[in-house]
Amino acid sequence: MYFAALLARTEDGWEASDTELDDVETLSDLADLAREASPDEDTVLVLIEQDDGWFGVVRVDGEEDPRVYVSDAAAAARSSYGEILLTDELLGREPGDDGADLDALELDGTEDGEPDDEDAGDGPAVAGSADSVPRGPVGDARILEDLGVAEKELRSMTEDAVSGIAEVLGASEVLETVR
Repeated sequence: MYFAALLARTEDGWEASDTELDDVETLSDLADLAREASPDEDTVLVLIEQDDGWFGVVRVDGEEDPRVYVSDAAAAARSSYGEILLTDELLGREPGDDGADLDALELDGTEDGEPDDEDAGDGPAVAGSADSVPRGPVGDARILEDLGVAEKELRSMTEDAVSGIAEVLGASEVLETVR
């Protein structure tokens, strides 16, 4: 199960709204959705969490490019919402590079069947698979430092990270109204 919320920073503090991501296909779409939440170009955070499996933070400050942090890229890669956040740039890939070059693969004739036990895990990552995405955190771990969440603290968050972030920001109560 997923939870996604927008936290918009205003003169009066944080305002929260839950958000539906079904129509969001790219990080650019998500950034546009965040900008709509704050007509004054204030800081907007998009917080996404999947059952304590992974969480992501997208920060949009006015018209600047969005900044992204994902707690576990491999887990997020198996999620349609995670795929929105895991851009080529965030993963350190050239745009359009989906992983292994299929022409460079050494084929031994067993590709259609189960891998031999001794060969399991030895081959290259298959294009588009979660194996081509690093395990662990990716992105800007300093994304919330100026708001009170240090890099080390963000990297150590696991269970209920969205609530933990909101608590440090002083936005727990407004977040709970949309949960």
